[in-house]
Amino acid sequence: MSEDADAFRAAIGPLVDAMGGRLLAPDEAEGDDVVLSWEGRPVAAVRLPHLADSLERILADLERRHGMPLSELDRRTKQSVVRAMEARGAFALRHGVETVAAALGVSRFTVYNYLNRERGGG
Repeated sequence: MSEDADAFRAAIGPLVDAMGGRLLAPDEAEGDDVVLSWEGRPVAAVRLPHLADSLERILADLERRHGMPLSELDRRTKQSVVRAMEARGAFALRHGVETVAAALGVSRFTVYNYLNRERGGG
């Protein structure tokens, strides 16, 4: 591999990690993996995470960013977390509301209230 290809893989590594994906050699790519080319040659493949795993990863990342369990956040910050999760599509996933509610230590009803308040419905 060339130095340019190595630099490309190094540059995309943090993005792949943030997505919860795996960076692979192009010849290791399977079915739904995304093969990336640089200067006309395949130089890397990305194995994307399963959506359900992504939700858990996003919640864990938010917990790290806040420096405490999400259930210990104040009400305003929990509302902010719900907005962030909605923006990332968490509630389009099956059991998304339940998963976020459990992480925040609130009920599903409370999550729906936060969403309705944000949308101007409450």
